[in-house]
Order: sequence, then C-alpha cells, then structure tokens
Amino acid sequence: MAQQQERPSAGVRRDFGSFHSSNVQELIAQNETDSHHPPFPVGLPCFSEKAQYGKETKEKHFLIEENWTFINHGAFGAVVKEALQAAFVWQTYCEKQPLRFLDRELLPHLVYVTKRLAKFVDADPADIVLIPNVTTGNSTVVKSVVKQFLPGNSIYTLNLAYGATKKLLKQISSEHNVHIEEATVTFPVQTEEEILSIVDKTLRDDTKLAIFDHIPSNYGIILPVKKLVELCHTRGIQVLIDGAHALGSLDISMRDINADYYVSNCHKWLCNPKGCAFLYVAKPHQQYIRPLVVSHGFGSGFSSEFIWAGLKDYSTQLALHTVFDFWEHYGVQSIRQHITSTARAAGALLQRAWGTSLLAGENMFGPMVLVELPSGITPNDQRSIKYDHAEIVQNKLYHGFQIEVPVKAIQNKLYVRISAHIYNDIGDYMRLAEAVNELVKA
Repeated sequence: MAQQQERPSAGVRRDFGSFHSSNVQELIAQNETDSHHPPFPVGLPCFSEKAQYGKETKEKHFLIEENWTFINHGAFGAVVKEALQAAFVWQTYCEKQPLRFLDRELLPHLVYVTKRLAKFVDADPADIVLIPNVTTGNSTVVKSVVKQFLPGNSIYTLNLAYGATKKLLKQISSEHNVHIEEATVTFPVQTEEEILSIVDKTLRDDTKLAIFDHIPSNYGIILPVKKLVELCHTRGIQVLIDGAHALGSLDISMRDINADYYVSNCHKWLCNPKGCAFLYVAKPHQQYIRPLVVSHGFGSGFSSEFIWAGLKDYSTQLALHTVFDFWEHYGVQSIRQHITSTARAAGALLQRAWGTSLLAGENMFGPMVLVELPSGITPNDQRSIKYDHAEIVQNKLYHGFQIEVPVKAIQNKLYVRISAHIYNDIGDYMRLAEAVNELVKA
C-alpha cells in the first residue's frame, strides 16, 4: 500500500543547493538504531510465491523473449521485470509534483537505498556511492589518483583487463606521461596460484596503482582479488578492483577484500534496471577522489559530492529496493548456487558434446564458463584465428538458431562464453551443443 510521505521536519539541515533535505553526510552517518528511513510514497511491487528456476522463473520475472535461447547474461544483464515496474512507479511519482520529490524527498531515499546496498556488500555506507556504471567508476578513480602521482610512477594491469579500461589507461598514459605495465596471462590456467605468481613476478617497483578485474569479462575466471590486494599492499601499491560481474554472482565483502577502490554494476547479475552501479572508496582516499561531474554537493563531503550529479533519472537507483526484495525472497545463496552450478554443469555438457576443454580449471569459473569450440568450425590454420572468425560463428548461432551467446578468440582458439542465471536451465545449453555440431557438419 502507498504511504503518505512525511514532510522533513524544521530541524533537517540544508547542506548544499536549494535542497530541503541535503544533510546527506549526517544521514549516511546514522546507524541502524538512530536512522529514520523515509517511508515509501508509492506502492512498490512485492513478492509472495516462488517460481521454479528455469523456464518458470523466466516467464514470471523476466522479459526475455520465449523463442530465444539467451545464454549471454554477462553482456548487459537482464532486468527483473518487477524492478522495471518499480522504476516506472518512481518516475511517475516524480512527475506528479517534481519539486516535492526532487527538492524535499529524493536525497533521503538515495541515502536509504545506499545503506541497503552497503549492507549487501558488507561496507560502511559512508564508503559507498551510487554511480551510473563501472566505466564511470573506473574513470573517476583513475583520473583522481593520477593527480597524486610523482614522476616515474606507473599503473599495473593484466592483459585480461576490460577493453574500455585499456582505452582509459591509454588516454591517461598520453595525457600524463604515465607508464602502463600490462602483464600477460597465458591460457589454459588451472589454479589461482598461477595468476598470483605472474603478478608477483611482474609488479614494478614504481607502481602506484594496480587494476584487476574480479571476473574478467572476456575470460570468465574469478581472480583471487583478496590475495592480489594483500600482495600489492605489502609493496605500498593501491588497488582498484573492477567488479563489473561480481555483484550478485559472488559473495563480496568490501571489508574482507580490503581494496582501496571497488566498482560493480547493479544491472548485470543483480538484475537491476540499467544505469546503476556503485563505487567503494576506502576512507583514507576519499579526500581526493572527485566525481567526474561537479555539482552542488562539492565541498560538503564524499557522499554529498556523488549523490547529486545534476538532474537525471534516479529511478534506476531507487529500484534497487525492489531488486533486494527479490533476492531476499528467493534467497541470496540459493540464487548464487543455482547460477554457478548450472554454468559449470553446462560447461561439462559442452565439453562432452564437442570433445574439447575449458579455458581454465572448472573451479576458477562462476556463472560464466568458456568452452573451446570443436575443430571443423575454425580455420585450418590455428595461427590465423582472430575476432572476425569468432564473429562469424556468433552470427550464425544468432541468425540460424536464435541463440544469443558470445564467441571469443583467445590465443588462437575459439571459445563460447556461456552465462547462467535463474531463468536458464540445462536445456538451453543442449540446444547450443546441437547447433554447434550442426555447423560443424555443414
């Protein structure tokens, strides 16, 4: 049921701009006992019965077209439709009286949802800010940190880094004369110790910042980020973790990982509407991490500087309430167990069907697994395999079989990168196995 929004009391402080409830730092600092969560001014979707994972869940909670075998959740995620409905409810409420919502009610609601997110990732709410996406978070951190560099400092990363991150570092290198050190991981790998050994041997003494993907997008393996952070910290190196694929798929704890900076998307494995992510910044660094967009909160504190980035649609951030309700309804561990076990079972099925192998040890994968494609679907000269060949196979699966799955060209081999979420079942991957075998015979 919708509840009437309470008006802020006369004692609510105005910290910045014309907002009537801009005491963001004060609200963020309040603990659970003292905190007064603003009542929802609208009726939001709720959850009662549980659907069985697979087709039933797909029909009940997702908008994916029935005629598609959709096994590429890792690309841009897929929204829980109740959360999309919730975003529209927030949008509609805003437009009924824009000043009431934007000037008086929005900021306390953003603080509240930030606290729910912080609890989900085991962080102090004062260390978490909402941003549009991981790319924004990475740019925010790198462009702030590089200003603290001394001549000769460098940035370290792996060849597994996301393409947009590599382009960011290329820009930083050209504009600030910063050396970028990219170490190479060669596949297959079987254990996390192999990754740790490579990093241990290749870290430079002049490294100021190291960037690691928690789950590298093109490779699907889970990196041992906690151990990588520990390794870098022993050498005085700050660490940024790109966790684009981690929120929802893995049990992540900001306190346990102990990175200096961590970013993750809410629209991927958490299934929130697009345009919502978070940035974690450890307290010692908050004084010099600045948002890319400077607005009214500048100078009022870390949370205040990020919470309002000018007028935009904040409904995707507020829709997080519905997404967290969804996860609590089905059970966080239940969802994670299903998506990981389904992905690994699918990987084993495809290996048997094609007589091939995984890119890495099975235990290194979570909800995404890379399986090598069989001979006969690739050029005879293995040395010539490149992206164009991967795109040809991907397009044949798309147009000929209505299968949405990416194909990756990695070190002269072609792999499919399968994803699994709660709307998937093993039948999806059986269709992929059969389609690829048809292509081989053609």
